Formats: sequence, C-alpha cells, structure tokens
Amino acid sequence: MTQFLISRRDLLAAASVALCAPNIAKAQTRWPLSFTDATGRKVTIKKKPEAVILATGFNLVPLSLIHPDPVSLLAGWSTDMKGDNPFIYEAFRKKFPAIENVPIVGNGHADGLSVETALSLNADLAIMSIWQADSEVGQLAIQYLDSVGIPVVVVVDINRDPLNTTPRDMRLLGRIFEQDQQAEEFAQFFEMRRERIRTKAAGATDARPLVLMDAFPSDIRGSWAIGRTGLGELITLAGGRNVASDNLPPQGGPVTAEYVIAADPDVYIATGSPGGTYTTFSIGPGVDPSEARRTLEETVKMPNLAPLKAVREGKVHGMWNFFNAVPLNILAAEAVATWVRPDLFGDVDPAGSLSELNERFAAVPFEGAYWASLKS
Repeated sequence: MTQFLISRRDLLAAASVALCAPNIAKAQTRWPLSFTDATGRKVTIKKKPEAVILATGFNLVPLSLIHPDPVSLLAGWSTDMKGDNPFIYEAFRKKFPAIENVPIVGNGHADGLSVETALSLNADLAIMSIWQADSEVGQLAIQYLDSVGIPVVVVVDINRDPLNTTPRDMRLLGRIFEQDQQAEEFAQFFEMRRERIRTKAAGATDARPLVLMDAFPSDIRGSWAIGRTGLGELITLAGGRNVASDNLPPQGGPVTAEYVIAADPDVYIATGSPGGTYTTFSIGPGVDPSEARRTLEETVKMPNLAPLKAVREGKVHGMWNFFNAVPLNILAAEAVATWVRPDLFGDVDPAGSLSELNERFAAVPFEGAYWASLKS
C-alpha cells in the first residue's frame, strides 16, 4: 500500500511537470525575441530584461498595468512623472519603497538623458516614447545606447495614434516581459470600450458638435487647441468636430482669443495637471473632485472663454492632460464621448471603467479626479 501511495505521488508530480512544460518551453524559446518597434526599427532582445531604463518616468504606468512589481524591473528612470504628478510617485513609493533608490538618468526630455549614467547601470533594455525618439537628440541617444552595449531601445507610442497603438504596444510589452496574458486582457479591455464608442458614433446621422480641447488654458498664454492627433483623436471617435482639425498642424497649436470666440464651440474641454502646474485648472492624481470643479469654473471666467456658447450652456468639462502619455487614455475616450454626445453615450461609465481597471490590472490603484464637469 505504501509503495502504491509513493508511486501515485510520483505520477501526480510528473503530470504536473508535463502540464507546465509547454509554458516553460514557450518562455525558453521566446529568446532571442525579435520585433518591430513603433518607429519601424527591427529590434532583437537576447534574454528577458531584468534591468530597464525608462527614458520617461510615465512609462512606469504601462508596466504597472501588466507586471505585479514594475519597480523591480528598473535600473534607472527619468524624473518627469515624479515632477509633474507627484501623487502617482508617492502612491508607487508607498507600495514599492525601493523606487526611492532607483538612479535618475534624465528629466524626461530627449536632450535630458544622461547616457553616461545609463552606461553605469548595466541595463539590458531602455524604453523610450515616440515623442522622445522623434527629435534629433532622441535619435542620437538611440544610436549611442545601441552602440555602447545597451542592446536595445524599445520605442512605444501611446501619444501619436493612441486608439490604435496603445493596445498594440501593451501587447508588445507583454511579450517582452513575459506577461502575455495580462497584456492581452488589458488590450481587450481597451479595444472593447473603443469599439463600443466607434460603433455608436458611426451610426449617428445628425450634426456633429463642434469641440475645443484646450491644453493648459492660461490667461497669460491664452489657449492651445489640441489638434487631430493624440487626445484630439478622442473628439473624432466620439462623433464630434474638432475646432483645430482644418487649419492647424496635426498636434494643434496656440490660438488667439479672436479665433476661439469666432469658432464658438458647442463643447469646451480643458486639460490640466495636479496643482495647476501650467494653468489655474487643477486635475489628476490626488486631486479632490471639488478642487477640480472649482478651478475649472475659475478657468472659464477668462475673457477669451467666458463669452463662448459652451460656457453659457454649461457644456464645460476638463480632464487630466497626461492621459496623452499613459494607457489610461481609454478612460478619457469614454469621458469625452459622454460630453460630446450624451444622447448616444448615456450608458458609458468611465468611473466604472476606472474601478475595473484598478481591480484587474493596476499594481498601484489610480486615485483622484481625472475628469470634471461644471454641469451636474
């Protein structure tokens, strides 16, 4: 009898190993891993990265959606997320205290990356965003890092064409860090919400509302109308018309008070950051909803905004500007949809989506006021 029990245990153990073997083999055969990055560069990684440099600190956010301990991956990072959104940094620090000791390699700007520091860290991967790689300095940094032994720089794009590139690049990060299932689930979470908005908007036949999306409005600098790329894509997705679509560069640009008043949009959307870093409008991680509404109300008292039909009719909204740098942008898409076409998207619930995202994906929950409206 004893002999039978021992043999049975052995058989169960062998069966367990056999069941796990395909996954183990799959991980082992993944390396070296070759792919094309967001700039079209052919990239090969020899082994699973364990010491990663983030050329922008905001790329900690996508890692945190697919990896249970993203800070453990870091060999060095830039300070831009910590400087622009200190509440996020503090939330990460509370859960992962080791972040305080991660070496600083730059300030998030392409020309602020210290390659000397990067070289001293024995990193095996550097992740750079496409807006950094677009510059001449960014291109030189990529070439230099490649040439001196950091084997690859992966460029991810969650800014230029976010509706299409965000799920694609999250899947890529999942492959790189052997977090395929989590990345795939997030991509599907994103795509389901995107397609729901796209399908409903495509079925609308009435006139499309005119929208001004105003980045960091200021009574000193005036307005910057966000163009048809980046966050501006969310206007088109929702079935709206963008004030900046026709006569400004794709990314948008500064506009005069006369331009804004002449356009007289049906819907006004401001973007900002916590503490009103670049504008009086304070919104984002760690911001109380009452502060977001109060500062948004102050913002639209500016002379170039107060006369607008959108302001008079209470169609004034605001959101965190740094949705343009992180995969949370699908939440912004849902919020914009409810503002631009409330008749079509009354059943869309961005707050519910945020709760689900926090529960299913976020290593560190995202808290604060990420969007606000003056009309209840």
